[in-house]
Amino acid sequence: MKKNQTIRFLVLAFFALVLFSCKQTKKEEATTTSEETVEATMNSNEPFFKLSLAQWSMHKMIFDKEISPYEFAAKAKEWGFEGLEYVSGLYYEELKASDFSEEAMQNFIDKSNAEAEKHGLKNLLIMIDGQGNLAAADAAERKEAAENHHKWVDAAAAMGCHSIRVNLNGTQEPKAWMEASVDGLTQLATYAKDKNINIIVENHGGPSSNAQWLAEVMQKVNMPNCGTLPDFGNFCIKRTEGDYYSSECLEEYDKYKGVEELMPYAKAVSAKSYVFDENGNEVRVDYERMMKIVKDAGYTGYIGVEYEGSELSEEEGILATKELMLKVGH
Repeated sequence: MKKNQTIRFLVLAFFALVLFSCKQTKKEEATTTSEETVEATMNSNEPFFKLSLAQWSMHKMIFDKEISPYEFAAKAKEWGFEGLEYVSGLYYEELKASDFSEEAMQNFIDKSNAEAEKHGLKNLLIMIDGQGNLAAADAAERKEAAENHHKWVDAAAAMGCHSIRVNLNGTQEPKAWMEASVDGLTQLATYAKDKNINIIVENHGGPSSNAQWLAEVMQKVNMPNCGTLPDFGNFCIKRTEGDYYSSECLEEYDKYKGVEELMPYAKAVSAKSYVFDENGNEVRVDYERMMKIVKDAGYTGYIGVEYEGSELSEEEGILATKELMLKVGH
Protein backbone atom coordinates (compact mmCIF):
# COMPACT_ATOMS: atom_id res chain seq x y z
CA MET A 1 0.00 0.00 0.00
CA LYS A 2 2.76 2.39 0.94
CA LYS A 3 4.60 1.57 -2.27
CA ASN A 4 1.54 2.45 -4.40
CA GLN A 5 1.08 5.71 -2.53
CA THR A 6 4.72 6.59 -3.13
CA ILE A 7 4.41 5.92 -6.87
CA ARG A 8 1.20 7.97 -7.04
CA PHE A 9 2.88 10.85 -5.24
CA LEU A 10 5.86 10.77 -7.60
CA VAL A 11 3.58 10.79 -10.69
CA LEU A 12 1.59 13.76 -9.37
CA ALA A 13 4.78 15.62 -8.51
CA PHE A 14 6.11 15.02 -12.02
CA PHE A 15 2.98 16.42 -13.68
CA ALA A 16 2.98 19.41 -11.32
CA LEU A 17 6.58 20.14 -12.26
CA VAL A 18 5.78 19.91 -15.99
CA LEU A 19 2.75 22.21 -15.61
CA PHE A 20 4.75 24.81 -13.66
CA SER A 21 7.54 24.69 -16.25
CA CYS A 22 5.06 25.30 -19.10
CA LYS A 23 3.42 28.23 -17.30
CA GLN A 24 6.80 29.77 -16.51
CA THR A 25 7.88 29.44 -20.16
CA LYS A 26 4.66 31.09 -21.39
CA LYS A 27 5.08 33.87 -18.81
CA GLU A 28 8.64 34.49 -19.97
CA GLU A 29 7.53 34.45 -23.60
CA ALA A 30 4.70 36.88 -22.84
CA THR A 31 7.07 39.17 -20.93
CA THR A 32 9.58 39.05 -23.77
CA THR A 33 6.87 39.76 -26.35
CA SER A 34 5.56 42.66 -24.26
CA GLU A 35 9.04 44.13 -23.87
CA GLU A 36 9.70 43.72 -27.58
CA THR A 37 6.41 45.45 -28.41
CA VAL A 38 7.20 48.39 -26.14
CA GLU A 39 10.71 48.66 -27.53
CA ALA A 40 9.43 48.46 -31.10
CA THR A 41 6.88 51.18 -30.36
CA MET A 42 9.52 53.42 -28.81
CA ASN A 43 11.88 52.92 -31.73
CA SER A 44 9.18 53.13 -34.39
CA ASN A 45 9.78 55.50 -37.28
CA GLU A 46 6.14 55.40 -38.26
CA PRO A 47 4.54 58.87 -38.27
CA PHE A 48 1.90 59.59 -35.62
CA PHE A 49 -0.31 61.23 -38.25
CA LYS A 50 -1.74 60.66 -41.71
CA LEU A 51 -0.77 62.75 -44.73
CA SER A 52 -3.22 65.00 -46.52
CA LEU A 53 -2.69 67.71 -49.13
CA ALA A 54 -4.18 71.18 -48.94
CA GLN A 55 -5.25 72.16 -52.46
CA TRP A 56 -4.00 75.71 -51.89
CA SER A 57 -0.49 74.27 -52.33
CA MET A 58 -1.42 74.00 -56.04
CA HIS A 59 -3.15 77.37 -56.46
CA LYS A 60 -0.54 78.85 -58.80
CA MET A 61 -0.63 75.97 -61.27
CA ILE A 62 -4.44 76.00 -61.15
CA PHE A 63 -4.76 79.78 -61.57
CA ASP A 64 -2.17 79.66 -64.39
CA LYS A 65 -4.26 76.97 -66.14
CA GLU A 66 -1.43 74.46 -66.02
CA ILE A 67 -3.81 71.93 -64.52
CA SER A 68 -7.52 71.67 -63.76
CA PRO A 69 -8.63 71.77 -60.11
CA TYR A 70 -10.21 68.38 -60.84
CA GLU A 71 -6.70 66.92 -61.23
CA PHE A 72 -6.24 67.44 -57.49
CA ALA A 73 -6.79 63.80 -56.52
CA ALA A 74 -4.56 62.48 -59.31
CA LYS A 75 -1.65 64.72 -58.33
CA ALA A 76 -2.12 64.04 -54.59
CA LYS A 77 -1.99 60.31 -55.29
CA GLU A 78 1.11 60.73 -57.45
CA TRP A 79 2.84 62.62 -54.62
CA GLY A 80 1.96 60.03 -51.97
CA PHE A 81 -0.92 61.56 -50.01
CA GLU A 82 -3.94 59.85 -48.47
CA GLY A 83 -6.38 62.71 -47.83
CA LEU A 84 -7.74 65.70 -49.76
CA GLU A 85 -8.41 69.22 -48.45
CA TYR A 86 -10.31 71.22 -51.08
CA VAL A 87 -10.33 75.02 -51.49
CA SER A 88 -13.61 76.57 -52.66
CA GLY A 89 -11.88 79.55 -54.25
CA LEU A 90 -10.12 77.34 -56.80
CA TYR A 91 -13.52 76.53 -58.34
CA TYR A 92 -14.82 80.09 -58.61
CA GLU A 93 -15.14 79.96 -62.38
CA GLU A 94 -18.08 77.61 -61.99
CA LEU A 95 -19.08 78.30 -58.39
CA LYS A 96 -19.15 82.08 -58.21
CA ALA A 97 -20.84 83.38 -55.09
CA SER A 98 -22.62 86.05 -57.13
CA ASP A 99 -23.94 83.61 -59.72
CA PHE A 100 -24.40 80.38 -57.78
CA SER A 101 -25.93 77.38 -59.54
CA GLU A 102 -27.09 74.18 -57.85
CA GLU A 103 -26.25 72.34 -61.04
CA ALA A 104 -22.68 73.62 -60.91
CA MET A 105 -22.35 72.60 -57.26
CA GLN A 106 -23.65 69.10 -58.03
CA ASN A 107 -21.11 68.87 -60.84
CA PHE A 108 -18.33 69.84 -58.42
CA ILE A 109 -19.50 67.19 -55.93
CA ASP A 110 -19.88 64.42 -58.52
CA LYS A 111 -16.56 65.05 -60.27
CA SER A 112 -14.63 65.42 -57.00
CA ASN A 113 -16.13 62.23 -55.59
CA ALA A 114 -15.37 60.32 -58.78
CA GLU A 115 -11.74 61.45 -58.82
CA ALA A 116 -11.21 60.70 -55.12
CA GLU A 117 -12.68 57.22 -55.54
CA LYS A 118 -10.71 56.58 -58.72
CA HIS A 119 -7.43 57.28 -56.94
CA GLY A 120 -8.37 55.74 -53.59
CA LEU A 121 -8.13 58.94 -51.57
CA LYS A 122 -10.31 60.30 -48.77
CA ASN A 123 -12.18 63.61 -48.95
CA LEU A 124 -11.52 65.38 -45.64
CA LEU A 125 -12.61 69.00 -45.72
CA ILE A 126 -13.36 72.04 -47.87
CA MET A 127 -11.74 75.40 -47.10
CA ILE A 128 -14.38 78.07 -47.68
CA ASP A 129 -13.71 81.68 -48.65
CA GLY A 130 -15.74 84.53 -50.07
CA GLN A 131 -19.09 83.66 -48.47
CA GLY A 132 -19.45 86.67 -46.21
CA ASN A 133 -18.23 87.75 -42.79
CA LEU A 134 -19.20 85.40 -39.97
CA ALA A 135 -17.78 87.91 -37.49
CA ALA A 136 -19.51 90.98 -38.92
CA ALA A 137 -20.69 93.50 -36.33
CA ASP A 138 -24.10 93.65 -38.01
CA ALA A 139 -26.39 90.77 -37.02
CA ALA A 140 -28.17 90.64 -40.39
CA GLU A 141 -24.83 90.43 -42.21
CA ARG A 142 -23.71 87.59 -39.93
CA LYS A 143 -26.93 85.69 -40.55
CA GLU A 144 -26.54 86.09 -44.31
CA ALA A 145 -22.92 84.89 -44.12
CA ALA A 146 -23.92 81.82 -42.09
CA GLU A 147 -26.65 80.97 -44.60
CA ASN A 148 -24.23 81.45 -47.52
CA HIS A 149 -22.12 78.67 -46.00
CA HIS A 150 -25.04 76.21 -45.85
CA LYS A 151 -24.53 75.00 -49.42
CA TRP A 152 -20.91 74.19 -48.60
CA VAL A 153 -21.94 72.25 -45.50
CA ASP A 154 -24.28 70.24 -47.74
CA ALA A 155 -21.52 69.73 -50.30
CA ALA A 156 -19.08 68.53 -47.63
CA ALA A 157 -21.66 66.05 -46.37
CA ALA A 158 -22.26 64.75 -49.90
CA MET A 159 -18.52 64.27 -50.36
CA GLY A 160 -17.98 62.40 -47.10
CA CYS A 161 -15.89 65.19 -45.58
CA HIS A 162 -15.74 65.74 -41.85
CA SER A 163 -15.47 69.55 -41.90
CA ILE A 164 -15.57 72.86 -43.66
CA ARG A 165 -12.96 75.46 -42.76
CA VAL A 166 -14.33 78.99 -42.29
CA ASN A 167 -12.85 82.41 -41.58
CA LEU A 168 -13.81 84.78 -38.79
CA ASN A 169 -13.54 88.02 -40.74
CA GLY A 170 -15.62 91.05 -39.90
CA THR A 171 -15.12 93.58 -37.16
CA GLN A 172 -11.60 93.76 -35.73
CA GLU A 173 -12.53 95.40 -32.43
CA PRO A 174 -11.69 92.63 -29.91
CA LYS A 175 -14.83 92.57 -27.76
CA ALA A 176 -17.21 93.01 -30.70
CA TRP A 177 -15.26 90.40 -32.71
CA MET A 178 -15.53 87.90 -29.87
CA GLU A 179 -19.30 88.33 -29.53
CA ALA A 180 -19.90 88.30 -33.29
CA SER A 181 -17.69 85.23 -33.81
CA VAL A 182 -19.52 83.24 -31.14
CA ASP A 183 -22.88 84.13 -32.69
CA GLY A 184 -21.85 83.48 -36.31
CA LEU A 185 -20.23 80.14 -35.49
CA THR A 186 -23.12 79.01 -33.31
CA GLN A 187 -25.58 79.70 -36.12
CA LEU A 188 -23.53 77.77 -38.67
CA ALA A 189 -22.56 74.89 -36.37
CA THR A 190 -26.22 74.45 -35.43
CA TYR A 191 -27.10 73.99 -39.10
CA ALA A 192 -24.13 71.65 -39.67
CA LYS A 193 -24.77 69.51 -36.60
CA ASP A 194 -27.45 67.34 -38.16
CA LYS A 195 -25.31 66.94 -41.30
CA ASN A 196 -22.44 65.49 -39.22
CA ILE A 197 -20.16 68.27 -40.42
CA ASN A 198 -17.70 70.18 -38.24
CA ILE A 199 -17.21 73.93 -38.55
CA ILE A 200 -13.52 74.60 -38.03
CA VAL A 201 -11.74 77.95 -37.84
CA GLU A 202 -8.21 78.58 -39.04
CA ASN A 203 -5.95 81.24 -37.59
CA HIS A 204 -6.19 83.29 -40.76
CA GLY A 205 -5.36 86.92 -40.08
CA GLY A 206 -6.68 89.66 -37.84
CA PRO A 207 -8.22 88.70 -34.48
CA SER A 208 -8.44 85.01 -35.48
CA SER A 209 -4.63 84.89 -35.44
CA ASN A 210 -4.66 85.75 -31.75
CA ALA A 211 -4.85 82.13 -30.60
CA GLN A 212 -5.86 83.02 -27.06
CA TRP A 213 -8.90 84.89 -28.37
CA LEU A 214 -9.81 82.13 -30.82
CA ALA A 215 -9.54 79.52 -28.07
CA GLU A 216 -11.88 81.64 -25.95
CA VAL A 217 -14.36 81.75 -28.85
CA MET A 218 -14.28 77.94 -28.95
CA GLN A 219 -14.96 77.77 -25.21
CA LYS A 220 -17.91 80.13 -25.53
CA VAL A 221 -19.44 78.33 -28.54
CA ASN A 222 -18.96 75.03 -26.73
CA MET A 223 -20.38 72.78 -29.46
CA PRO A 224 -18.89 69.35 -30.31
CA ASN A 225 -18.90 70.13 -34.04
CA CYS A 226 -17.11 73.47 -33.74
CA GLY A 227 -13.32 73.48 -33.55
CA THR A 228 -10.06 74.80 -34.95
CA LEU A 229 -7.65 74.16 -37.78
CA PRO A 230 -4.28 75.29 -36.37
CA ASP A 231 -1.98 76.53 -39.13
CA PHE A 232 1.80 76.63 -38.53
CA GLY A 233 1.89 80.07 -40.20
CA ASN A 234 -0.83 82.75 -40.49
CA PHE A 235 -0.20 84.27 -37.07
CA CYS A 236 0.02 87.90 -38.21
CA ILE A 237 -2.40 89.89 -36.05
CA LYS A 238 -1.66 93.37 -37.42
CA ARG A 239 -0.75 94.56 -40.94
CA THR A 240 0.23 97.94 -42.34
CA GLU A 241 -3.02 98.35 -44.29
CA GLY A 242 -5.26 96.80 -41.64
CA ASP A 243 -6.17 93.91 -43.96
CA TYR A 244 -6.06 90.18 -43.27
CA TYR A 245 -3.56 88.71 -45.69
CA SER A 246 -1.59 90.84 -48.16
CA SER A 247 0.15 93.92 -46.72
CA GLU A 248 3.29 93.86 -44.58
CA CYS A 249 2.97 92.27 -41.14
CA LEU A 250 3.60 94.60 -38.21
CA GLU A 251 2.87 92.24 -35.33
CA GLU A 252 2.88 88.44 -35.13
CA TYR A 253 1.52 86.16 -32.43
CA ASP A 254 3.94 83.52 -31.13
CA LYS A 255 3.27 80.65 -33.54
CA TYR A 256 4.36 77.88 -31.16
CA LYS A 257 2.29 79.22 -28.28
CA GLY A 258 -0.56 79.73 -30.73
CA VAL A 259 -0.62 76.18 -32.06
CA GLU A 260 -0.38 74.82 -28.52
CA GLU A 261 -3.40 76.94 -27.49
CA LEU A 262 -5.47 75.85 -30.50
CA MET A 263 -4.68 72.12 -30.43
CA PRO A 264 -7.24 71.22 -27.72
CA TYR A 265 -9.97 72.16 -30.23
CA ALA A 266 -8.24 70.89 -33.39
CA LYS A 267 -10.09 68.70 -35.86
CA ALA A 268 -7.45 69.21 -38.56
CA VAL A 269 -3.92 70.66 -38.73
CA SER A 270 -2.23 72.64 -41.51
CA ALA A 271 1.54 72.30 -41.97
CA LYS A 272 2.36 75.64 -43.61
CA SER A 273 5.75 75.99 -45.28
CA TYR A 274 7.55 78.76 -47.14
CA VAL A 275 11.34 78.45 -47.47
CA PHE A 276 13.77 75.54 -47.04
CA ASP A 277 17.51 75.52 -46.34
CA GLU A 278 20.11 73.24 -47.92
CA ASN A 279 19.36 70.55 -45.31
CA GLY A 280 15.65 70.45 -46.10
CA ASN A 281 14.60 72.29 -42.95
CA GLU A 282 11.92 74.99 -43.03
CA VAL A 283 13.53 78.37 -42.38
CA ARG A 284 10.56 80.18 -40.82
CA VAL A 285 9.06 77.31 -38.81
CA ASP A 286 10.86 74.86 -36.50
CA TYR A 287 9.06 71.75 -37.74
CA GLU A 288 10.50 69.43 -35.13
CA ARG A 289 9.21 71.71 -32.37
CA MET A 290 5.87 72.26 -34.07
CA MET A 291 5.21 68.58 -34.78
CA LYS A 292 6.06 67.75 -31.15
CA ILE A 293 3.43 70.24 -29.98
CA VAL A 294 0.86 68.53 -32.21
CA LYS A 295 1.87 65.05 -31.06
CA ASP A 296 1.94 66.00 -27.37
CA ALA A 297 -1.64 67.22 -27.74
CA GLY A 298 -2.60 63.62 -28.52
CA TYR A 299 -3.48 64.38 -32.14
CA THR A 300 -3.30 61.38 -34.51
CA GLY A 301 -5.41 62.55 -37.46
CA TYR A 302 -4.49 64.02 -40.82
CA ILE A 303 -2.00 66.86 -41.17
CA GLY A 304 -2.28 68.79 -44.42
CA VAL A 305 0.75 69.98 -46.37
CA GLU A 306 0.24 73.61 -47.36
CA TYR A 307 3.23 74.96 -49.26
CA GLU A 308 3.04 78.71 -49.83
CA GLY A 309 6.58 79.58 -50.92
CA SER A 310 8.05 80.92 -54.13
CA GLU A 311 11.68 79.74 -54.17
CA LEU A 312 10.68 76.18 -55.05
CA SER A 313 8.05 75.16 -57.56
CA GLU A 314 4.77 74.09 -56.00
CA GLU A 315 5.51 70.42 -56.63
CA GLU A 316 9.01 70.72 -55.17
CA GLY A 317 7.68 72.62 -52.15
CA ILE A 318 4.93 70.10 -51.52
CA LEU A 319 7.37 67.20 -51.61
CA ALA A 320 9.94 69.04 -49.47
CA THR A 321 7.27 69.72 -46.82
CA LYS A 322 6.09 66.13 -46.88
CA GLU A 323 9.64 64.80 -46.54
CA LEU A 324 10.36 67.10 -43.60
CA MET A 325 7.14 66.09 -41.83
CA LEU A 326 7.99 62.42 -42.19
CA LYS A 327 11.53 63.05 -40.96
CA VAL A 328 10.53 64.73 -37.70
CA GLY A 329 6.97 63.46 -37.16
CA HIS A 330 7.39 60.24 -35.22
